Amino acid sequence: MIYLDYAATTPIREEALQVFTEVSTNYYGNPSSLHDVGSNAKQLLELCRKELADTINGEPEGVYFTSGGSESNHLAIRSLLEARKAKGNHLITSSTEHSSVHHVCKQLETEGYDVTYLPADRYGQVRLEDLQSAITDKTIFVSIQFANPEIGTIQPIVEIGTYLHERNILFHTDCVQAFGKIPIDVKKAHIDSLSISSHKLYGPKGVGACYIRPSVMWKMLIPGTSHENGFRPGTVNVPGIASFITAAQLICSEMEMNTKKNQGLRDRLLSGLSTLKKEIIVEGHPTDQLPHIVGLSVVGIQGQYIMLECNRHGIAISTGSACQIGKQTPSKTMLAIGKTEDEAKQLIRISFGRMTTTEDIDKVVEVLRYIV
Repeated sequence: MIYLDYAATTPIREEALQVFTEVSTNYYGNPSSLHDVGSNAKQLLELCRKELADTINGEPEGVYFTSGGSESNHLAIRSLLEARKAKGNHLITSSTEHSSVHHVCKQLETEGYDVTYLPADRYGQVRLEDLQSAITDKTIFVSIQFANPEIGTIQPIVEIGTYLHERNILFHTDCVQAFGKIPIDVKKAHIDSLSISSHKLYGPKGVGACYIRPSVMWKMLIPGTSHENGFRPGTVNVPGIASFITAAQLICSEMEMNTKKNQGLRDRLLSGLSTLKKEIIVEGHPTDQLPHIVGLSVVGIQGQYIMLECNRHGIAISTGSACQIGKQTPSKTMLAIGKTEDEAKQLIRISFGRMTTTEDIDKVVEVLRYIV
């Protein structure tokens, strides 16, 4: 099977697996325990915190380890709003957010919050002027994803963060797809909080992190929570975190090399499909784009059919975000960029990774030509 669904999840890399085994064997103590076994685990945990903070130019005390990107988004939004609700009740997000952000915003609407969902242009980007127009004296929080998981469009994060910082409005960004693929600097972009997931970068599943700028106040959601400084309950997964950080360090160190490789694979794929310009539309921004994600609309054919046919030919692709697969609703991203419901269901996503070869790309080009 040729795997071209790395945006959904990645296989754990050997180095991360080795660290998981070693830490599980030698650092098995509960980091909250006061004996030496627990202290050793605690020291390793704090080292991991510092190492992750360094990758985003953040501070170690702002790193909170979680079960993944979705929980990080949920906890960040909830805990920050809880500490700031006396100042207003207006939130702003985009209409192309991951379901973990979209669903919590919809829930907040039932609790008295006013939520504005910014439109996107035809490339999937939000416009700064739309954000500026949406802000009121009640606006306290904005959540805009760093990069779209379905078509790979990168948002103007630095411009958004700078504008919001000048107005003392909190800025959260979902970095699950972007981390390790493009540089992230929380200080340069004035990011107050962000989310990261281990399994998107060849680490274990069930591990992730939330970063909250240490000077920003947040409120404990469950009173009495002791782990992660009260941010989330549950015994801390030290082996998983150490494995996650190993994968994070490696992918960040390989970023330039991976970008060059993925851009080459992308160019090869689009060149191979260039004879089908009327039948296959390339989605996403022409330049502000994650090179490893290619969103394609196949005119007149549902993406699910293309995906199943590719699977029959031994190729694994997807029809969009894995968290939405199996649902009958069309892609929010496609609807947001102006597609009809039928057109939105024509999306397929091809995403590259460490093991993707030019031969894999040539094969998927051959199969897509055959299907279309």
